[in-house]
Amino acid sequence: VQLQASGGGLVQAGDSLILSCAASGGTFSSYIMGWFRLAPGKEREFVAAITRTSTTTYYADTVKGRFTISRDNAKKTAYLTMNSLKPEDTAVYYCAADVANKISVYDGAYTYRSQGTQVTVSS
Repeated sequence: VQLQASGGGLVQAGDSLILSCAASGGTFSSYIMGWFRLAPGKEREFVAAITRTSTTTYYADTVKGRFTISRDNAKKTAYLTMNSLKPEDTAVYYCAADVANKISVYDGAYTYRSQGTQVTVSS
């Protein structure tokens, strides 16, 4: 499967953004989807993940209550709705997919990854 992330941009603290992850070339509903981010000088960080039928979602503590992961299997797209953005959310965000049976917070557990989309939050 090929993944393409989009929706990043430059926003102010407190603003919202919605990232999209469009899939092609595979059976989207077969994949668990995850979002990760990478900020300069920091380690790659798990953000959120969602199971195949949206039954279960899981979030990093740093985004819980502010970010929402969702998916539309008919549109072969996953989303990350980011509210109340903070400067520390500034990073390159990318989505990932895997056919595993359960959510993982480890980037290495996902077979497929998108390119990144830059999110910059100014104070």
